[in-house]
Formats: sequence, C-alpha cells, structure tokens
Amino acid sequence: QVQLVESGGGSVQAGGSLRLSCAASGRTFSAMGWFRQAPGKEREFVAAINWSGGSTLYADSVKGRFTISRDNAKNTMYLQMNSLRPEDTAAYYCAASRYYLLPSSQRNYNYWGQGTQVTVAS
Repeated sequence: QVQLVESGGGSVQAGGSLRLSCAASGRTFSAMGWFRQAPGKEREFVAAINWSGGSTLYADSVKGRFTISRDNAKNTMYLQMNSLRPEDTAAYYCAASRYYLLPSSQRNYNYWGQGTQVTVAS
C-alpha cells in the first residue's frame, strides 16, 4: 500500500523559511512533486524531481526561492522554501508518479498525500 505523508508546514513571517518533508512508502516512483492549493484557487504545480534527484522542474513563481530534493535511502522528498511571501500561503501536497519523469500536470501523478498547511504572514 502506497502512502505519502507530508510534514513541516506551519506559520511564518514574510521573508522566512520552512522545509516540508514527504515520507513515501509502498513502492518506488519515477518522479515526485509538490503542488499547492490556496483557498478559492485551483491546485497548482510547484516543483518536481526525478527518481535519481538529478533533474528538477520549478514553477516560475517559486524559482530561485524553493529547492526540491530527495533522499532515496530514506524514501523522503523535501521542499526547502526560502524568502516566503504571503502569496505562498496554501495547503501543500506531495505527489508521486509511477511513469513520468518530471511531470507538472496533476493527471500524471498517481498518488497524493493529505496536505500540510503553510501560512505566510505579511
């Protein structure tokens, strides 16, 4: 049974940092990613990383501020978020893909975590 469990969310002042973690179990994945959903908005792509961790993809809105990484020995993916802005406030979801290398579309992910809330105060 595949499980993705996020942690690390919380509240922070603008300009601050948080690190999200996603612990995976049940199988290996070709790629993993982060999405976020703010109240009243659609879920959007944040970042993706391939199995080896050698390739990454970022949404323009987070490029240069967020860093995605993974530790396959721990079956864990991370999202280091720096220079946080109020517009980064959202529920952040971990996702995993069985087949695609660096998917940015939700439909190319097979498994999802329950989400963790990030709130950035101005």
